[in-house]
Amino acid sequence: MAKPILGRDVYLALAAVGWADGALDPEEADAIVRTALEEGLELDAITEIEEATKKPVSMGVIDRLNMSKADRLYVYAVASWITRLDGVITPEEEDVLSKLGAALGIPDAPRKHADEVLAEIAATGDRPARFDLLALRTTLEERLAAAQAARAAKPE
Repeated sequence: MAKPILGRDVYLALAAVGWADGALDPEEADAIVRTALEEGLELDAITEIEEATKKPVSMGVIDRLNMSKADRLYVYAVASWITRLDGVITPEEEDVLSKLGAALGIPDAPRKHADEVLAEIAATGDRPARFDLLALRTTLEERLAAAQAARAAKPE
């Protein structure tokens, strides 16, 4: 299996986002662990991530060295989705989501676009816990590539 692009620190940051409102719901915890498993992380990292879903953690440092712009947008969008799982987005969640966006180096406009893609995909699912993470990642990558191609095609 290929080396995971999104490291354990990303999932620990997602757990911190989930804890921002003071409680990490079981659906939020499941979403974080499921996403880490789908990424193919080592068992030790999965265990550490599971522990972070059981008690509050801080965001920590995110190593984005091996992450593309699409990877960073995906992480932000998954975090944004996690804040929406319980149907209420608190000011604390907004604050930690903003900090995550900054840690990932994502400007406000791409964050807004990622939230729009998130809402679009969420509207097609039967319930938030079954959110299609693969569709989210694929759609973000496709739209980012289209935007980059459009910018490249513009005369200067």
